[in-house]
This record gives sequence, structure tokens and C-alpha cells, in this order.
Amino acid sequence: MRERVDAVEPLVPDFYHYDDAPIADVRVGDDGLILEWPDGQTLSCHRFWLRENTLGYGGIDLATREGLMDPAELSDSMQIGSFALTPAGDLTIVWAPDGVESVYHSGWLRHVVEGQHLPQSWLPAPEAWTAQTLTSPPRCQATAVLEDDGALCDLLNHLLRVGVCVVERAPTEPGFLNELAARIGPVRDSNFGLLWDVKADVNLAGDAKTNTTANTGLRLGPHTDLPTREIPPGFQFLHCLINEADGGESTLTDGAALVEELKATHPRDYEILSTRRWVFFNRGPGIDHRFSAPVIDTLGGEGIPTIRAFYPVRAFPDMPDAEVADAYAALRRFHELADEPRFELTFRLGSGEIMCFDNRRVMHGRKAFSGSGQRHLQGVYIDRDEILSRARAVNRGRAASPISSSPH
Repeated sequence: MRERVDAVEPLVPDFYHYDDAPIADVRVGDDGLILEWPDGQTLSCHRFWLRENTLGYGGIDLATREGLMDPAELSDSMQIGSFALTPAGDLTIVWAPDGVESVYHSGWLRHVVEGQHLPQSWLPAPEAWTAQTLTSPPRCQATAVLEDDGALCDLLNHLLRVGVCVVERAPTEPGFLNELAARIGPVRDSNFGLLWDVKADVNLAGDAKTNTTANTGLRLGPHTDLPTREIPPGFQFLHCLINEADGGESTLTDGAALVEELKATHPRDYEILSTRRWVFFNRGPGIDHRFSAPVIDTLGGEGIPTIRAFYPVRAFPDMPDAEVADAYAALRRFHELADEPRFELTFRLGSGEIMCFDNRRVMHGRKAFSGSGQRHLQGVYIDRDEILSRARAVNRGRAASPISSSPH
């Protein structure tokens, strides 16, 4: 590697540090430049993209590292007047006609080549699981997560890889979830509030006043919360304060594994579940949340789809009459699979344990209570964006430390 002889290392359009990755060659490309590294990797850079990423001079603001250039300001007159490589292997450009000189850090340009600018960068790849391949949820200790970024990194990577992690040895005082959530990001509000209670009463009759089936002693089959929303909450944290009740064991089913199973063995059911829409309707007093979507909702993107599977709020088929029978048949198959022992983990959540899971991927449930006793949980929702953001930051921090490991 060539030594950096510049008096000042060039700034980059974000707040990260990049190791030098000297560029070997630069040549004119199609309306821009093509950069090449010694290992043969190349990067094609459109001139407008390069101009937008100029530090200062109407490109990137030095204080915020955000772009300043309105696309309406882009002009055909903006041309690359000249270009060169510095002795350290960075790219320099002099722009015509205004003579602005831009310097682009070789390591920052290289991170684009390696895809580290993409949303999935610095994140572990998801892994589908069954009750045979994941016999129990991974675990972290509460004190370590609060005090050590490495432990927080492990928690977030578990959540992104398998969709679940149990935080153990947490205090049993109400409100502790706010302290834990503060290590990650803001919680998401809902009609249940920012921090909500689940106090199951095994003697609660069906006509008693409650705003959710979770507050009864009834069985809750595998489901995801708030499918009535355009974007359901990304992650859910459930903190067990008291669990003295008989029965009521927690269950977890990986929606990613169900999708794989349906695609492989029942492709017609998968096609129906991912295209036929249902109206999900929250019938609480004074509120009227409703949304129409498939049970397996790709949300127009790739990767693991969002599972909308809370049957207490799935209210109406939103499809032609001729398709309703097949939709119910596929729906029945889906829920039968979700409740099969090969897909469903069953365990007892104890006092001081926090079950954290991907609410749009992992279906959670609860067995019915078989006798008396108290069971008190508190919960929060945290949007997926906050989990992803914090995970990228701590994974990058771990990679930069002397002793580091891959997020994968």
C-alpha cells in the first residue's frame, strides 16, 4: 500500500473511518469515470453522483454530511474538467466550468464496490429454523446488554439472524423495558400505549371488558401483532414480571420456515396466501384500525415477508367470492403448519426474562392456562428500522475493535 503523503486525509460523506484502499487506475467511462483497484475490482461513477458527493461546494454539507444539491440544479454544463490519482491513491477531480476541486477517499469508494453501502450491509443474514434446528432461543444477560456494546451486538444479531432472543436475569420492576429499549432506539406507540401490560386472568369471562384476547386465560395460537397496521411493529419485547400461573407456556414459530415449507410442498397455497387479501380490523372501543393485505405480505420487497396472522382481528375476505373457499383452505394449512411440533418451540417464560422477537417474522403464542395464579408481562414495540440502525452501528464498532468477529 502506498503511504499517505497528504498533510490532511480527505473527508468522506459520512461519519465513519475508512482504511486506505489505493486506486490503481482511473479512466473515462460512460458519462463518468471507471475506477480500478489492484485486484481488478472496478467501480463505475456517474459524474452527477460524483458531483453530489463533493465535500462542500454545494455537494455534501460538512456539518451534517447530508447532500445539499437539489436535483433540479444538475446541469449538462457540469463536466469533469480533469482527473487524477493522488500519491495515496485517492481520486481528485477538477470540475468545469467552475473549477471546484473534489477529493474522494479511496477507502470510501472501495466500500461501495464491496456493497457496504447497501441496506443489508453490516447485518447478519437471516436463517430459517424449526424446533429441531433451534431447540431453544439464544440467550443474553440483561446487565451485559445494558453495559456492554458487545453483548448488545449479540442480542441484535440474534434477533436479525433467527428472529428471537431471551434476555435473562432482568429486574422484575415495572418499566425496566424502557431502560433496555433506550439502548436501541425509541419505542413505537400504539393504541395500547408506549409500555403496555399483559395481565392474564384465567377467570375473565368472554363478556368482561378488555381490549385484547391476550388479557384472558384463553389459548393464543401462533400469531403476529397488529396486522391491522400498514406497517406492523417490527420487533416486540415481552418482559415477564410475575409468572405463577399453571399453564400459559410461550410458543414461537418461525414464519420464514413456514414460507420455505409452503413454497416447497404447497406452492399453490403459498401463491394464495401471498396474493389474496383479508381485512384486518381492530374492533376496540373508540378506535378503528383496519388494513387489507395478504397473510404472507411481501410489502413489495424481497427477503422474509411480513406475516399477518392474528386471527382475532382477521375479519373479512377482500377478494372475489369465487376465491374465498381456496383462501380458507390455504389459511387452514398455514395455521396447521404453524402449530405443528416440528415448527413450534414451547417453553416457560420465567420472572426476570424478556422474550424479544421479530414481530413481522416470528409468530408467538401461548398455551391456555390450566389453573389459578398470577402472570404479568409488560411489552414494548420497537420498529425494525431502529433495530437495523443500531445493529449496523454496533457491528461496525465491533469490526473496528482490535478483537472482533463477523455479524454472521
